[in-house]
This record gives sequence, C-alpha cells and structure tokens, in this order.
Amino acid sequence: MEASSSGSNIPAVTKGKTKIHHAEGTEDLQSNQLETQISIKPDVQKRDVDFSEIHNAIQEIAKDVNIFFDELEEVNSPCKDNDSLLHHGNLTSTSDDASRLETVGEGVPDKNKSNGLYFRDGKCRIDYILVYRKSSPQTEKREVFERNIRAEGLQMEKESSLTNGDIIFVKLHAPWEVLGRYAEVMNVRMPFRRKIYYLHRRHKFMNRIERQISRFRGWLPRKPMRLDKETLPDLEENDCYTAPFSQQRIHHFIIHNKDTFFNNATRSRIVHHILQRVKYEEGKNKIGVNPLLTNGSYEAAFPLHEGSYRSKNSIRTHGAENHRHLLYECWASWGVWYKYQPLDLVRRYFGEKIGLYFSWLGWYTGMLFPAAFIGLFVFLYGVTTLNHCQVSKEVCQATDIIMCPICDKYCPFMRLSDSCVYAKVTHLFDNGATVFFAVFMAVWATVFLEFWKRRRAVIAYDWDLIDWEEEEEEIRPQFEAKYSKKERMNPISGKPEPYQAFADKCSRLIVSASGIFFMICVVIAAVFGIVIYRVVTVSTFAAFKWALIRNNSQVATTGTAVCINFCIIMLLNVLYEKVALLLTNLEQPRTESEWENSFTLKMFLFQFVNLNSSTFYIAFFLGRFTGHPGAYLRLINRWRLEECHPSGCLIDLCMQMGIIMVLKQTWNNFMELGYPLIQNWWTRRKLRQEHGSQRKASFPQWEKDYNLQPMNAYGLFDEYLEMILQFGFTTIFVAAFPLAPLLALLNNIIEIRLDAYKFVTQWRRPLASRAKDIGIWYGILEGIGILSVITNAFVVAVTSDFIPRLVYAYKYGPCAGQGEAGQKCMVGYVNASLSVFLVSDFENRSEPTSNGSEFSGSPLKYCRYRDYRDPPHSPVPYGYTLQFWHVLAARLAFIIVFEHLVFCIKHLISYLIPDLPKDLRDRMRREKYLIQEMMYEAELERLQKERKERKKNGKSHHSEWP
Repeated sequence: MEASSSGSNIPAVTKGKTKIHHAEGTEDLQSNQLETQISIKPDVQKRDVDFSEIHNAIQEIAKDVNIFFDELEEVNSPCKDNDSLLHHGNLTSTSDDASRLETVGEGVPDKNKSNGLYFRDGKCRIDYILVYRKSSPQTEKREVFERNIRAEGLQMEKESSLTNGDIIFVKLHAPWEVLGRYAEVMNVRMPFRRKIYYLHRRHKFMNRIERQISRFRGWLPRKPMRLDKETLPDLEENDCYTAPFSQQRIHHFIIHNKDTFFNNATRSRIVHHILQRVKYEEGKNKIGVNPLLTNGSYEAAFPLHEGSYRSKNSIRTHGAENHRHLLYECWASWGVWYKYQPLDLVRRYFGEKIGLYFSWLGWYTGMLFPAAFIGLFVFLYGVTTLNHCQVSKEVCQATDIIMCPICDKYCPFMRLSDSCVYAKVTHLFDNGATVFFAVFMAVWATVFLEFWKRRRAVIAYDWDLIDWEEEEEEIRPQFEAKYSKKERMNPISGKPEPYQAFADKCSRLIVSASGIFFMICVVIAAVFGIVIYRVVTVSTFAAFKWALIRNNSQVATTGTAVCINFCIIMLLNVLYEKVALLLTNLEQPRTESEWENSFTLKMFLFQFVNLNSSTFYIAFFLGRFTGHPGAYLRLINRWRLEECHPSGCLIDLCMQMGIIMVLKQTWNNFMELGYPLIQNWWTRRKLRQEHGSQRKASFPQWEKDYNLQPMNAYGLFDEYLEMILQFGFTTIFVAAFPLAPLLALLNNIIEIRLDAYKFVTQWRRPLASRAKDIGIWYGILEGIGILSVITNAFVVAVTSDFIPRLVYAYKYGPCAGQGEAGQKCMVGYVNASLSVFLVSDFENRSEPTSNGSEFSGSPLKYCRYRDYRDPPHSPVPYGYTLQFWHVLAARLAFIIVFEHLVFCIKHLISYLIPDLPKDLRDRMRREKYLIQEMMYEAELERLQKERKERKKNGKSHHSEWP
C-alpha cells in the first residue's frame, strides 16, 4: 500500500541509526534489535523467495525499527516538567527569522533554542501559552490546575517576562502520546493516502466548447489574480484521503515525521481541549481554563504565532520564513489586493471557522461585481438620459409655477424651477431602469445564497467537513450551577444532567422578549426625536442669515439630521451590547452554541433596527401624512410634519443611505484596524522607552504575542455583523440607491486585506476552531433577502414617482389609450401632479411672512403643492381627485404583482440550483467506494504480511486464515 510504504522505506533505517546517538544508554539494545530483524534476510534467501518479497520484508523491518526508535527517543526525551525552577528570560531566546515552514526537530536544537518557539532544550515545541501574575491571589487554584495539567501528560516550562518580573509565562508542550490519545478522542481527521481524482465523462460538445474557451483565454492575461503556486506550500492533507485518527491503525496514516504529523493549529486545539477539561478545584463545576481567566488566575491563554511576519530577505529569493510570513506576503499585504485569497493556508493557520469567514467574505465580494456593474449601469443610464427626461425639463422650465412654503412662517414661496438641480439628481436614481434593478437585486440575493451553499459544500469537502459533526456540547457552567439541584436523565448519554423547568424557561423568555421590545421602543423614541429635530430646524434654517443655507434649508436639515442620527446609532450600540448580554444571561441557555445564537440574534435585531429605523421613516412615512395647506397635520398639535421636496422624497432617502453607509463603513474600518494599531504602537513605544529598540527586537515570541491585542471577546461576531448589516443596506433599499453595491464592493476589497492584516499582524493568534458553515448568519441572510423584496416593492411603488408617471402616461397624458409610454407621453405631467391652493385659506400659524409679491409685483392668490386634490372652488374643496385613486390602486397592484413575481422567480431559482454540485457528488461517491476498497486491501495486506512473518519464523499454522 502506498500510504504505509511511503513513510517506511530504506532510508528510514538510516534515520533510526542516527537516532541511536541521541538516546543515551540505548545503543546496544537498538543495535541488537536491528541485527535480530535484519537477520531475516538470509533466511528469506534460503527459502528462494523472489526479490519483491525481500524488498517488502525490508520495508516492514525499516518501519518497525523506525517506530521502535521513535518510542525509545520519546521515553528518553530531555523535555521534563521542571516547574520548581523558574527560568528568567534572556535576550538570546528569539530571532526574527523564526522557523521555516516545517521545522524537523533533528539536527537543529541550537536553532530551535533561538527562535522562541521551543522549550529551552530546543526539541519540545511550544503548543500553548498561559500567562499569570505572581501577585495574583488565586495561587492555590492555579497550582492545582497546573498539577492536573501535568497529570494529563502535558509538559510544562515557566519563564519570567523580560519587561515585568511579575508576569510569568507558562509554556505547554503535548508529547506524541498525548496528541495521539486526544486526537483519537476528538476524532481528528488525518491523511492516510493520496487522492485519486475522479473526472466524470464529458460529452464531445462540451469538450469542443471548452477548447474554444481555452483558445479565447489565450488572448487574455495569464490569470493575474491567481497566486503563484511556487510561493505556496504543498499542503499535503488537501490531496489525501483522511480518516479519524486511531492509534490501533496508525500504520495506515502517512507519518513522515511525528513532530510534524500534527500541524501547529491541530496541536494547539488538542491542548486547548485538554485545558477546558482539567479541574482546578474539587467539584462538579470547577473545571476549565475559562473560569480561571475570568477570576484573574491567568491573564491570558493563547497559541503562539509561528514567528515574525517580516523578514530581512525577499520572499522571492529566499522563500518564506514561516506560514505567518507567507500569509503576510501573499494575503495581508496591500500590494496583493487584486489576488485571490490562499484559503487553504488560512484554514491551516487559523482553523476552519476563520477560513470559512474569509471564504464567505471573498464569495460575497466576488458576487458584488455583477450587482455593482448593473447598479453603475442604472446610474449611468440616468446620466445619459438626463437631457431627454421630460419631467426634469418641465421642472426646470416651470418659472411661472409658484410652490407653497414647506414650513410655517419663515419658509418663503418658491418657484418650481428653483428645484431644477434636485429634479435632475432624482432622475439619476429614479428612472426607467429602477424597477429592473430592484427585480435584479432580489434575484441576485437568492442566487448569491444558493451558490454560496454550493461553494460551502465544495469547501466542506476539500477541508474534510462533510462528515464532521460537532461533538455533543457540554453544559455551560452557569447553567449547571443554576440548576444543579434538579436533574433528569439525558436520553442520549444516559447520564443525569441539570434540568430547567418549562415554566422557568418560559418566564425567562418572556422577560427577555419584553427587554427586546423595550429597546426597540427606545430606538423608535430616538427616531421620534430626529423627526422633531427635522420639523423644528427646517424653519430655523429657512430664517438663517447665510443665503446658501437659507435657500437649501431642506437639504441642510436632512444632512445634519443624518449626522446626528449616526452619532445616536453609535451611542446606542454601546448600550445594546450590554443589554443583549444581560438578556442572554438571563435566559440561561444550556450550551455555548445556544448562548451564541441567542446573543447573535439579539445584537443583530438591535443593530438592524437602530441602523435602519430612520431610513424606514424617510422611505415610507416622510411626506405621506402631512395633510394639505390650510389643514396640516401636526405633531402634538404644535409642529407641522415635514414635507417632501418639490422633486420628491427619494433625494432624502439617497442622502440618508449614502451618508450612513459611508460613515458606518469608515468608522468600522477605523475601529477594526486603527484601534489595535494605536494600542500596539503605544505598547511598543513604552517598551522602547524602558528597554531600548535593540532589546525589544530580541524579545521571545511569547513576549511579542502577549503584547499584541487579543481577539474580540465574541470571536468573529463583529466581522459577520458588519458584513450582514452591509448586505442589508445593499439589498433592502437598493432601488433608491443603485450605487450601494458599488460602495459595498469597494469597501469589501479593502475589508478583506484589512481583516487579513489585523489577524496576521495586530492580534494574537486565535484558537483554530472547526465549523461546517457560517451558522445562524445564513438564516439571517435569508430573512434579509425576503425583506428586501417587500421593501423594494414599496420603495418603487410609494417612494419613487414611477407609478404616478406610469398612470399619467397610459391614462391622462397625450398618449392615453394608445398603449405607449415614451417621453412624449409625459408632456404636462408636472402640472397634472400639482394641486392648487388659495393663499387666503392659510392658517394663522402657517401663513408665511412674505406675501409673494417679489414674483409678480402683486400679492400671490394661488400656490401649488404636490398632491392630487380638487381646486379650492370645487364643490368639495381640496378633496381627492379620481387620479389619486387610480394612482393608489396602481401602487397596490404593483406591490402585489412585484412581490409575487419576484418570490416565484426566487423559489424557481432555489429549486433549479442544487445545493451540491453534480461533479462533487460523483467524486464523493467515487471516493467513498475507493476508501472502502483501500481499507479492505490494507487490512488484507497486513494480515498476509503477518502470515509471511510467522512462516519465516517457523510459527505458521495450517488452520490460520486467510
């Protein structure tokens, strides 16, 4: 079998011989063993066995000798637990050129001593770091905890800090026996044979198409976005079949070197698994390192980075120093912003959970390209058709139409032509392509989610996550402490466990839901305050001394209101986090995943309502319930509700979305990267002042990592939340702001490299956790996709003027009854959409200070306003006209037709796109069959070799099988 023989060939005997010199007191024993094993060879020749049998026998001998020598070396390893002696740090314990990509522990102990990644002997690699202060009062708990760590088989070494004698670093190393035992318990999948790729048969027609495409690609640049394969390491586990590690079947796995068989991320994960289950006091709940971090027994717990991310030598000439250096050069550097991400390397270094986040972020960014292109096309279509738009022409030429004031007293009468610029800007976003773009984005959201499921399936297959299931989660210590008196039998494990009564659970959920409702009411109150600010400041800006602000009072009101709203959003976010923590802990979730899902849902709900409540107000309520001149509706019978601009409310919605989106993304990027950069710069500055720049450069790796910022307390929550909220902005009101996908695309191109830079250079190395998908966030994305259909239907029907224009073109315009809707059919639309008001009918508190004599030399008798109402001298003054009801019916009909049509398309696409690609399904079936065959052949081969060995040694039996 290839897998078993690859690590047990003739050079392995030589390798075993070199190990004899390192293991004192075992030379004679090993040489005798070697002579005994090799003495089989003459016996084989006497039996006239062919050369292939001799070769196979020598291979088995070499493998047995190699494994035997490895075991002897581990027994006599100098890595001892010497906790009684605390070694003070020295300045020769690290170097910037830390370790190569895979450092074999033979022949380089002196180099290992100097790279800061090994124990003082240079052979035991540091798998985990615990940090505590000698002045901490929790000494007894810590001593018990460390004693139990050693009892589990972990090796320990302590080192004092170079900068602060009170800080102690506890270095942990997991020997081979511990790694093997816990890898079997944790079902860690390891490679055991190279994959045989299965390519399904293609039709001749498809082959001809592929040849034509490849010929066309020959004229294009040679895949400039792909990474250079020569710079990336050959990650062997991606090209091998894997299986849960088993010590009984260790001969099946590809073990070239036991020191590098488990990579650094896997070793750290195994050590963390042990630390989570070690007791620090007697008692059922007194286990794990997390409570010790909470009560101050330990300052920090983290795995080490693999050395420095910088090198004095170029990566092109000398190669990468380690995986961290390689990730920095090929992923986190701003010079490779246009390149694909090395996801396999990210997954190897940071684990599957972080790898899935960057995979999803890259997929989302890639899918934004068509959305951004279509959105830009819609915007450019508005630019090119601006001079041909009949509505904007009429607005710009309406110098004889005088509009009523938009606020009480201080707002003057104005010509409709004064809003010419706003009418043109509105056309850029509200044109004939808007409805098409709204349908496209609703379909795009579905396609994005469906193809992400396919992409996730491919990643899960490549990363061996298809058959991986999370082990049954342990109960949270807080839940166990709260309900330890009530127990019932677990139907799965058959063991008694704490139980939460149904009545208690319901009462806690009701209280939590009440808290959520209260916080939503707080948001509504904040929006109400913004509304009051808008209605009050419109009059203030209208009476302003500066002509620029006085003439653009409504725009100034909207802009300042958006900025104030953003500040309120940021302040409420701090409050929401504390409330969400309080409510989630009040619910007492049973497991950690239940706690994370509950907290995530609350935080998303709070943030979503906080960020979008004012946008919903502008889109669907602004200017809808203001009444009409002479009978305005008022807030608390005092403030007149705000009206839309004469050109419509869409310009206000565009300003709201644009300002909030840009400010939000800028603030998030600063907090994600700027804050850690400032913190780390301040730490480095203090170290330079206290110890000098040369002394700081020689700090060991654990000291450097400790001075970095820890990862967020909620893991990837902040990263996901930022992108999900952006996805909401990109889809929910995209009909009003077609440039939203383009802004999101530009931000995400920066976001990927910004997050990569942060993970590689500014944060301590996070624990490599496993995950199959993005969790509850996928359900939230589906909910946003459904909501986007509804909101875009209402934006097109209610906020924009698309439906009124359509009704006028087919029913009231020059082309009425002809089935046409061109620009010539819109002649007279502006005049038909405005109603007439008698100035003498103004209320006393609404009557403007100016009588409008500046327009015609005499006081105005009539002014116009946006609405469909009868003139003042009709039998029912200011009553709704028939055109109003036609427009209302058309709006309701459009909403119903749009929603049903788009939902049908979404469900059809979901049905037509399978979750699993066909070629992947065939490969999985093929490989499942091959794995079964290989396992059977391997067992049969092992039994046959054992039979031959017994026969050679004269111990054969006639009744043995096979």
